[in-house]
Amino acid sequence: MKVSCLQENLARGLDIVGRAVAVRSTLPTRSVGHVALSTTADGRLQLAATNLSLGIRTTITAQVDQPGATTIPAALLGDLVKALPAAPVALTLNERTETLQVVCERYTTNIKGISATDFPLIPTAEGQPVLQIDPGLLGQMISQVAFAAADDEARPILTGALVALAGNTLTMATADGFRLSVRDARFEVAAAANFTTVIPGKALHELGRILAGVTEPVQIWLTRNQVVFRAGATELVSSLIEGQYPNYEAIVPTSCTVRARLSRSQLLQATKIANLFTSDGKNGGGIILTLTPGIDLQPGRVVLAANANQVGDNHNEVEAVVAGLDAGQSTQVVVNARFLGQVLGAVTAEEVALELTTPLAPVALKAVGEDGFLHVIMPMHLNEVQQAA
Repeated sequence: MKVSCLQENLARGLDIVGRAVAVRSTLPTRSVGHVALSTTADGRLQLAATNLSLGIRTTITAQVDQPGATTIPAALLGDLVKALPAAPVALTLNERTETLQVVCERYTTNIKGISATDFPLIPTAEGQPVLQIDPGLLGQMISQVAFAAADDEARPILTGALVALAGNTLTMATADGFRLSVRDARFEVAAAANFTTVIPGKALHELGRILAGVTEPVQIWLTRNQVVFRAGATELVSSLIEGQYPNYEAIVPTSCTVRARLSRSQLLQATKIANLFTSDGKNGGGIILTLTPGIDLQPGRVVLAANANQVGDNHNEVEAVVAGLDAGQSTQVVVNARFLGQVLGAVTAEEVALELTTPLAPVALKAVGEDGFLHVIMPMHLNEVQQAA
């Protein structure tokens, strides 16, 4: 193999596939810690990596003087290429010793690799895709649900996102037992076939990163146990999560007694500040939200309060239009500050609506003007916050 390409293209390609490299792997094959380099029939350089659950491959523009393939330690090659100057990089493989020579201006490096035949096979897409979707829309859907997937492997099904296509509606939903995020998207034409599957949240996070800068429609293929996304020059292949996803609709509030409409950016800023004064600012402690309607010409407000004995306390408020309460009344609910901050950072609407029924009932957050998005946060008990303080 003898190839040359621009340093910035090679660095970008290695960064794309690098998230699929197994870290401190106990898997039987050493090559999962490597990145596979190979030339393509149309004169490009393909890079691929996999941890056997997630695989990513992409191609970059290159000058191919001699075809070939090898696998190189991913972290070493990635760090090297990032440190090289922005200039053409020449890659030459000594097939006898499986050593890749990397030359860029006055820098010459030789890296020991492993034969490409030892690299695990990453499945390819076959047949017609089950769905094509605008990359901007898909990226927005991912950003609004993936953060709410569970991290705890105790319930593997909750570490994934339910993805369902029914007619002309695509739904993504995630839940971790404390919150729920749902996003719907509707298409003008109904799909030829419906499907329901559970995709790992980590795979969606990586897909969201890949979608940045992609302009052409994203194609999606599904098999019984894998999903393939093709976004521009990059393909992401992920195993699916087996099992029945919980009926999330059962916890979605069907009505509300109190509704507050307020600025998303102001509530986000107030939440970030309040979180600094919770019992666990890093993981998110409880903050008390007090909703009060306006009186006469005075606007309503949502007051945020947090208190931690070892830190101090914080009290701030955001103007709001509060409906469902008489003048002089107020209602309170306690929510996890990190959860509230994450969802406010995920939506782009100028205003959001908080909908409540009772202090111990789920809190619904909606993006005003975006009917397809719903987020539900399970409330905390007031004594939990008082005891922590």
